[in-house]
Amino acid sequence: MTDNSSGPSSSACRSSGVETAPTANGGDLLVQVLREAGVDTVFGIVSVHNLPLVEAVAAQLRFVPVRHEASAVSAADGYARATGGLGCALTSTGTGAGNAAGSLIESLAAGTSVLHVTGQVQIQYLGSGRGFIHETKDQLGMLEAVSSYAATITDAGDAGKVLRDGVRRALASPGGPVSIEWPIDLQYAAQDVVAGPAYAADEPVVPPADDQLAALRTAVESARRPVIWAGGGVRDAGPQLTALIEAWGVPLLTSNSGRGAVDEAHGLCIGNYGSSPLGRELLADADLLVSLGTHFRSNETGDYSIPVPDKHVQVDLDSAAPGRVFPATAVVGDIATVLDDLLATVAFSGLVEPEWTDRARTTRTAVREKQRAGLGDHALLCDAVRDALPADAVIARDVTIASSSWGNRLLEMASPHVNVFPRGGGIGQGLGMAIGAALADETRPTLAIVGDGGLAVHLGEILTVAQEKPWLVLLVFNDAGYGVLRNMQAATGPTYAVDLATPDFAALAASVGLDHRRIGSADDAKSVLPEAVSLRRPVVVEVDLAEFGDMPAPFTPPVSVPV
Repeated sequence: MTDNSSGPSSSACRSSGVETAPTANGGDLLVQVLREAGVDTVFGIVSVHNLPLVEAVAAQLRFVPVRHEASAVSAADGYARATGGLGCALTSTGTGAGNAAGSLIESLAAGTSVLHVTGQVQIQYLGSGRGFIHETKDQLGMLEAVSSYAATITDAGDAGKVLRDGVRRALASPGGPVSIEWPIDLQYAAQDVVAGPAYAADEPVVPPADDQLAALRTAVESARRPVIWAGGGVRDAGPQLTALIEAWGVPLLTSNSGRGAVDEAHGLCIGNYGSSPLGRELLADADLLVSLGTHFRSNETGDYSIPVPDKHVQVDLDSAAPGRVFPATAVVGDIATVLDDLLATVAFSGLVEPEWTDRARTTRTAVREKQRAGLGDHALLCDAVRDALPADAVIARDVTIASSSWGNRLLEMASPHVNVFPRGGGIGQGLGMAIGAALADETRPTLAIVGDGGLAVHLGEILTVAQEKPWLVLLVFNDAGYGVLRNMQAATGPTYAVDLATPDFAALAASVGLDHRRIGSADDAKSVLPEAVSLRRPVVVEVDLAEFGDMPAPFTPPVSVPV
């Protein structure tokens, strides 16, 4: 990495066209703010409308030049998820900011802490509608629609305040992307770069109301067959949640976002199987559901058709969340605080029927055995992936059959930081996320699970991988098309618009200096994946699905299509 000990970036004063003594500018201020937030790597594309920012970041931190603005935000998103901190993306204004919008929507869906800093035309032309280069109509309005918060720097003297406020908002629970647009002349303006106030290690928690906690305690103490459903809001409450299911002896169902808060090897963690037949049976027989920080997404609840017990207590930071999908008694507040209260005030011994705890364990085993039967040799491929990687390796998954079938369920996750996937369901974001996660910690490998169709969306990022050389295994499932949609169409009639021209991945990898390996069978996977990980450099591993073969039960997504 670049030496981080240097001072201001030696950007010379440009107002008169004469080089003068080095002067700190907006780029140096941005570096200072990012250092305060613990960010050492930034992703983006250099432009005439962010040049001083990129100059300073490249000189003093690490700047990763991705090939598309959407990938800059995806990489910052993956970096933030892998570190549990802040990710940063730099884009140009206008078209560049518009290109970033799709990935900002993903970050918004996931509540990821991303700071997106985009350029803007000179302040004197802002909003004039003159067609100034890179100008777009109401860029701030566009950014507000796809970000949790957006703001414009309108005065050079306020730039530090606006940036630090953006960082604070991005890091605050429940998080989400913050976009800051910065006119180019104000980026170049001289800055007195001084340290700002330290970010609090822990944001002030929202205390739940006493009567709400009392109602939860009463529900817990009266239940004999309770179930917990955990969503993304439990990301930072894993120790408390693990202690709770062990003390209480209850089954744990999770959304995709809640995976890893409790190690999925735990015997009481059924996981992301709530809408499966056995998950539904468990919920139908339960006398209490305690849901924690979940949106109850449609694809994880069978379009909201899962049976929910009459007694349902929903805990969430967002006061609008309880009852939005299923009727519930609300507990509004920080989830870790709520769980700490339960652990301190409830005597759990003997509350739950012993047979119910046993059923949690048997259901956990049964749902996995049933899925393995439907996967055939693809279950062995899942095993090979898990065996080849250490538990702390990030597994970044794009939307593809492998991810949506076994990657999102059967493939065990030991922590929330290794569980990286597009929660908004957008195709093509997986590789960018994997790049960000890989560069967040280069002491362990990262795996990217992508399909050939999703990879094609941002195929140019292969060049970023070749240039930056992260310890990344790019596992490409090649079925020459959009396999999920092909399966959906084939179930009812002819297929259309799903067959794609696919590159020769061996030749593609060789053209940019990357290693290539090929998997055509489960036995290949057992040998190829460990070897690919051992290289400690980027490698493209192609799963040739034409040779590997189909799953016994063709995968289709859990969505309803009107007919």
